[in-house]
Amino acid sequence: MNGQPLIEVRGLSYRYDNGTLALDGVDFQLFPGETVALLGPNGSGKTTFAHHLNGLLRGEGFLSVCGLEMQKQNLPEIRRKVGLVFQDSDEQLFMPSVLEDVAFGPLNAGRTPADAREIALAALDHAGMRYAADKAPYHLSAGEKKRVAIAGVLAMNPEVLVLDEPTTFLDPPAQRDLVTLLGRLEQSKVLITHDTALARALASRAVFFERGKIAAEGPVQEVLERFHWEAAPPAVPAAARK
Repeated sequence: MNGQPLIEVRGLSYRYDNGTLALDGVDFQLFPGETVALLGPNGSGKTTFAHHLNGLLRGEGFLSVCGLEMQKQNLPEIRRKVGLVFQDSDEQLFMPSVLEDVAFGPLNAGRTPADAREIALAALDHAGMRYAADKAPYHLSAGEKKRVAIAGVLAMNPEVLVLDEPTTFLDPPAQRDLVTLLGRLEQSKVLITHDTALARALASRAVFFERGKIAAEGPVQEVLERFHWEAAPPAVPAAARK
C-alpha cells in the first residue's frame, strides 16, 4: 500500500506470567482508511495482540503508532490515538448517565466541563445515541450500550479504532445497526471477530492468527476459504436480547 502505516509491528512476542507464549514474532501493518479483521480460534493471540496496540500490554519487539514508538513517555498520546472498544460494554460504562460516561474521557484530558459536554453530545450524535444522553447505562439494551461505548471512544478523536468481538451479545437488528455505524466512521479499524459476516461487510483485509503467529493474511474471502473459517458469531444470551 501507499503511504506510511498508522500502526507498524515487527517481531512482537509476549509471554504471560504463567509461561504461556501468547505472541510469537508477529509482524503487522495498518494503513490509513483501512479496516482489518483479525480472525482465528480462541486463544490464538488476537486479543493479546490488540491490547498491545494502545499499551495495555507490553511485549518484546518493535511497535509504533502514528509515528510514535511504543515507549512509556508516548503512552498518553498513543492511547488518545488508538481507541479500544471492549467485548463487554459493561467494562467501559461506569458513570451514572450516558452523557457523563462519554464526557469522562475529554474531562480527564483537560477539557472544560462545557467543552466536554459538547464533545460528548457530538459523539453521541455520531453514534445515534443522543436520545439516551440522560439515561443510566444499565437501562440500555446491549446494542445501545455498544454504541455508547463507541461514542465514548470517539469523544477522544482517535485515529484508529480497535474493536474486540463487537457483535457479541447483539441480536441481528443491533448487529446491522453496528455495521452501519462502523461503516460510516472514517477511522482505520482493527476488528477482532469470529463473525464472518461482519468481516466481509467491513474489512478489506484479514489476518489469521494461529498459536500466537500470523498464519496468513490477504483479502477476507481468500483467508476464510483457505482456513474453511465459517465460525458463527457468539451466541446472544437471553438477558442481552432487549
